[in-house]
Amino acid sequence: MAGGGGPPKADEPAPHPPKDQLPNVSYCITSPPPWPEAILLGFQHYLVMLGTAVIIPTALVPQMGGGNEEKAKVIQTLLFVAGLNTLLQTWFGTRLPAVIGGSYTFVAPTISIILSGRWSDPDPISRFKKIMRATQGALIVASTIQIVLGFSGLWRNVARFLSPLSAVPLVALAGFGLYEFGFPGVAKCIEIGLPQLIILVLFSQLEASGLSLLFQRSSAMITLMNTFSGSLQYLAHLIRPGKNIFDRFAVIFSVVIVWIYAHLLTVGGAYNGRSPKTQTSCRTDRAGLINAAPWIRVPYPFQWGAPSFDAGEAFAMMMAAFVALIEVYFIFMLLIIFYIRLSTGGFIAVSRYASATPLPPSILSRGVGWQVNVLLPVGIYQGIAILLSGLFGTGNGSSVSIENAGLLALTRVGSRRVVQISAGFMLFFSVLGKFGAVFASIPAPIVAALYCLFFAYVGAAGLSFLQFCNLNSFRTKFILGFSVFLGLSVPQYFNEYTAIQGYGPVHTSGRWFNDIINVPFSSEAFVAGILAYFLDNTLHKKDSQIRKDRGKHWWDKFRSFKTDTRSEEFYSLPFNLNKYFPSV
Repeated sequence: MAGGGGPPKADEPAPHPPKDQLPNVSYCITSPPPWPEAILLGFQHYLVMLGTAVIIPTALVPQMGGGNEEKAKVIQTLLFVAGLNTLLQTWFGTRLPAVIGGSYTFVAPTISIILSGRWSDPDPISRFKKIMRATQGALIVASTIQIVLGFSGLWRNVARFLSPLSAVPLVALAGFGLYEFGFPGVAKCIEIGLPQLIILVLFSQLEASGLSLLFQRSSAMITLMNTFSGSLQYLAHLIRPGKNIFDRFAVIFSVVIVWIYAHLLTVGGAYNGRSPKTQTSCRTDRAGLINAAPWIRVPYPFQWGAPSFDAGEAFAMMMAAFVALIEVYFIFMLLIIFYIRLSTGGFIAVSRYASATPLPPSILSRGVGWQVNVLLPVGIYQGIAILLSGLFGTGNGSSVSIENAGLLALTRVGSRRVVQISAGFMLFFSVLGKFGAVFASIPAPIVAALYCLFFAYVGAAGLSFLQFCNLNSFRTKFILGFSVFLGLSVPQYFNEYTAIQGYGPVHTSGRWFNDIINVPFSSEAFVAGILAYFLDNTLHKKDSQIRKDRGKHWWDKFRSFKTDTRSEEFYSLPFNLNKYFPSV
């Protein structure tokens, strides 16, 4: 029949049914694994979030004028604040098992502060402290703006207009849009990064039975080597089908193996005489953190001095905050509210991989405080997270860790307890600086190899929302294809222009205005998310068939906290606080 066939015949295979909860997850939010396994999984989350906690200060602190000692202190502070924010979020925020860490979104406005031309102090340490205080002031102002906007209830109202179709480009590019931190980082030291990537994929994706058979055959081949044979036989028993040892702890196993290999290359002189850039990327003794880190140090507010305030810098941080909020909370600010944060994809991927139901708007609006029996919006919680970053002086804002969201998919463990344990590791190693510095010295190509898998998982979580949409609709194809394409193309233009000219396409005398435009439009998830949200809510929205095509009917029962009993299980506040601060 012209135009695409009639109804399916009885003997034709049926499509896979949509699932509002992801199946085959070993432990969901409320079902923690046994304590020994939970502790190891929590440590694994700590290892994964270390990448951002080290990379961002490593890039920013030298430009501020700080040395290895200042870099070690900033990393300790970022870890300490990340631990606090993660605990607050899992207890009183959305209650999802999401790690809250540093954000690449805030790097651009921080660099803008560094290059502002106001820092002429000949003493580099004094210059570092002045820039850090200016960054603190900008973050504090940006956080208060988010808190004020949170009280308005805007986040909850905007969330009600979201659909699975408008979520796909946002969440997908929240993961896929970070491709520049993947294989390009691996290639900086290919002899370390590539083995890490291969071993990680083998351990995480091969079935336990396949690994067991591999070790059994390897054992038979070297029966003359009794010691190694016994070890291999033990491994074959350890990873027998159903135990999920290697795949669940693939990060720990692969990182340890490749880290030892990298250290052997370093002490063996493999990088002697190589370029400084190669040595920095490949050697295990070039981070400079172990010697510089203090044995014990507790970060505290205003440790760099009283914050300084500048209107232009505060505007730049505000825009970065708006950009990151999209990626974390799956909430699009209206265009008239300027631009949004780039972090909603993280929370949406976390809710999916934790086998939770889609978040009701009232849960997205929930934060760490309440007003007139209405929970403060998530924007307020996020504002408090950024406020803590400003008070303690991390030099960077806070958002959901995309890589840790991907780790939930790899382990198939979405337990809230595991992430709370990881927050404990963050606090512990941030205070005991020497011990934390050992793990923070992992070469960057190893971290980049982890990103290749975890960012891909988050992107796949975005694509999974297509199961609720009608992919045979030309409207769906237009919104999906157009938003994803421009979500890749527009930031590419902004980034290329900046790389060639040294400044963004918007280049006026007002630095704050330049950042307002250049920062958000350099983000793939922001551009794709804004386009998809706008088009999905304006193109033939009132047609009843269109509503089904965009998958809106699947989320109707999650528009209110009380319309689905599972929301109480996953998102209710602890200590019976829902009785006093009910969600709507």
